[in-house]
Amino acid sequence: MDLKYTRVLLKLSGEIFGGAKGSGFDYPAINGLASQVAVASRLGVRLGVVVGGGNIFRGTSSAPPGMDRVAADHMGMLATVINAICMQDALERLEVQTRVMTAIEIRQIAEPYIKRRADRHMEKGRVVIFAAGTGNPFFTTDTAAALRASEMGAQVLIKATKVDGVYDKDPNKYPDAVRYDQVGYHEVLNRDLKVMDSTAVAFCKDNHIPILVLDIRQQDALKTAVYGRSVGTVVC
Repeated sequence: MDLKYTRVLLKLSGEIFGGAKGSGFDYPAINGLASQVAVASRLGVRLGVVVGGGNIFRGTSSAPPGMDRVAADHMGMLATVINAICMQDALERLEVQTRVMTAIEIRQIAEPYIKRRADRHMEKGRVVIFAAGTGNPFFTTDTAAALRASEMGAQVLIKATKVDGVYDKDPNKYPDAVRYDQVGYHEVLNRDLKVMDSTAVAFCKDNHIPILVLDIRQQDALKTAVYGRSVGTVVC
């Protein structure tokens, strides 16, 4: 069976690294994530991965009252670097070649992000893990994922979450919430459906990149997605 997507940008939230608690490091959960990425890579999918840092520090929402927004966002960027190194280690223990590239220079532990170099890594079958967001305060890692997806020519942006798709309202609060199989960018933006932040959704819309929202904890979720089988919700 042919792959539907051979060039993918995967967005992993920091909370995924924390497992059920959503904070700290749940190593069995991280190893499960790495296993799914390894399977996709071995199928021939060229993968870029953007990681969040919410399991460690969530920018202004984790900052004490009165803390400067720029300082808080810089702390959040550094948290994503820690997660990127953690994911790199988990993948390389599975014998998957990886490179960590950061939007801020930390040359002792990662390469600075350069688009052409990232392209070469992906062409050689390496999984490229993008850390430190866009390198700028006031921008989320969702926006970084949309940006990298566009730069890398990704056919789809897969947002790996703890929910199995996009709902018309919060399924944790409303038992009658309805899950979409497919929904348009405009409806996501107009109804504020919390798929990703509005800047990221608008960026994907302008660059014609579909967003696939899925529960990465489901068995073979990523493999199912790259084959184009029904899983999660497609925003297009």
